[in-house]
Order: sequence, then structure tokens, then C-alpha cells
Amino acid sequence: MFAPVANPPLTIRLCQPRGFCAGVDRAIQIVVLALKKYGAPVYVRHEIVHNRYVVEGLQQLGAVFIEELHEIPPEHRDAPVVFSAHGVPKSVPADAVERSLFYLDATCPLVSKVHKQAMRHQRLGRHVLLIGHAGHPEVIGTMGQLPPGAVTLIETEADVAAFEPADPSALGFVTQTTLSVEDTAGLIRALQERFPELHAAAAESICYATTNRQEAVKEAAPGSDLFLVVGAPNSSNSKRLVEVAERAGAKMSLLVQRAAEIPWDEIGGIATLGLSAGASAPEIIVDEIIDAFRARFDVTVDLAVTATELENFPVMRALRDVELTAADMAFVNGNR
Repeated sequence: MFAPVANPPLTIRLCQPRGFCAGVDRAIQIVVLALKKYGAPVYVRHEIVHNRYVVEGLQQLGAVFIEELHEIPPEHRDAPVVFSAHGVPKSVPADAVERSLFYLDATCPLVSKVHKQAMRHQRLGRHVLLIGHAGHPEVIGTMGQLPPGAVTLIETEADVAAFEPADPSALGFVTQTTLSVEDTAGLIRALQERFPELHAAAAESICYATTNRQEAVKEAAPGSDLFLVVGAPNSSNSKRLVEVAERAGAKMSLLVQRAAEIPWDEIGGIATLGLSAGASAPEIIVDEIIDAFRARFDVTVDLAVTATELENFPVMRALRDVELTAADMAFVNGNR
């Protein structure tokens, strides 16, 4: 009799915190609770969060995803429409009112805080510089809080060098909430060197969850043969985690949406795997990926803990009379 071949040992350094932040959790809860209270369909403008698994799960519950409000058919005008966690320009709720639509705004409270900071700069007579990525829904939403021409987007140091303000003494900056902490700090330094009178936001714009997840990745990445980040290609904070892992010393870093995307043939013999998840990636997929490695390796899981997150953002009053159960959220949280 031949003894079975033992699976090779593998240590998984599992980042904590990882996955859903309070703003993402709240946004998903809003759609689920709206479906429970009002029934299907509930319309959602843009992906509620940047994760295909989450979107498809909500679709199965009766959510209908649209890009613009005119896509809502006249016979469904009384159905709720939810605005995504990324925030929307002021023109969107104004359009909803004009169309007599009932809307629920799931904008993350920390994104709303950036909106208020940008408006405060303008109220104090400053031109607003927004550090962020062109075309990202959060950037579109933030720029849409102010009149055209009141905000200039800064993506690179070349943008800093090219910017010629009307009044260098009347500038204020805010940032997208999901940026690389290190890259953003470099851009802010470049702006401050060029414009010494630049006014910072009243509070940090990059959100706690982005910072915490990047710090956990920095802890887990050194010495990792492979680092996997669970997240979507259009998720800004997830892509930043891949970059952070590479800078922190992981030999290879990849973004995957599901276990099926893991390139087993390219991985080769690995002994240490780093694993994290972007703020819009559900824990059930993290479990799926760990199970996929357990099928091929003798796995030991070590937690790389750098912070404990206790933040909780309550849903709006209109939905607080509906009970949210663990079963309602099992499609993203598993049996937790």
C-alpha cells in the first residue's frame, strides 16, 4: 500500500481588518431592508458597492441596477431608488425630486464628510483641489457638489506642476477616501511645496477603513511568496491594497474576485500566502479562497491584526422599523 502524499504546508497570513467597512455594510443593508419593507423591485443607481458578487446577490433578492434615473419605467415610479455608497452629484437627487421618485441615499457618511469639507472650502472663498482618480464615482460625486469650475482634479505630480490658480493664497484640498496613503501624502507634499498657503481639510479625508486595511497588508506582506487581495477591478481601495503589498515586500501580488480566478499553474511552490480583502469584498469569498487552498495545502492560518474596527453607521430612519437578521445578510457574510 502506498501512503497518501501529504499536502505541502502553507501559512496563510490573514489580514485583520479586511473586507466590509461600516459604509459598505450600511449601503448593502439599506438595499436589503428596502426590499423587505417595500418589496421588489428596488432600483439602485450604479453598483451599490464595487463588487460583482454583492451586486448579483442583491439582484437575486429583487434589486434592479441602473446607471441613470430615466431608466426607471413609469409604472415603477413609486418604487424606491437607492444611491450608491460612493455618493452622487447634487444633480442626481434634484433629478429624482423632479421625477417624483422616492430615493434612499446610501452614500457613505465618510464620503458625505468629504463633500462637506469641499463645500466649506468654497464657502470660505477657496478653489478646491480634489486628489483622486478621474472617472471614479466618488470623484464624480464630490466634484458634483460644487459649481462647474470650482474644483480641479489632481491625479499626479504632473498635475500639481501644471496647475495655475487664479489666487495661490485661496486654495483648499480634499481627497478621495480610498487612495493609497503613501501616494496621497506625496501629492499633498508637492502641493504644499508649490502652494505654501494651501488649506487642508478640517479632518482627514482618506477613511479609517482604507488606512487600516493598508496597514494590515504592510504587516502581512513582507516575506509572502504570494499576496492575494479579494476585490473587484473597479474597486479603488482593493487595487491600492495590491500595490501596497508589492511595495511592502510580497514576491507577487494579485487581485482576484473569486477562488476560480486563482492562477494555480503560475503560483508554483509557495510556503507563505498573504490574504486580505477590499472594503467592498464579502467575507464569504475570503472563506471560499481559504477553502480552495485547504484543498491543495496543509494550511495554518495566522492573523495579522493591526486594528480593531468598532464603527457602525446606522441606516436612515425610514428603514429602522424593519428587522435585519443574520439570514438576510448570509449571502455576503456566510454563517457569521
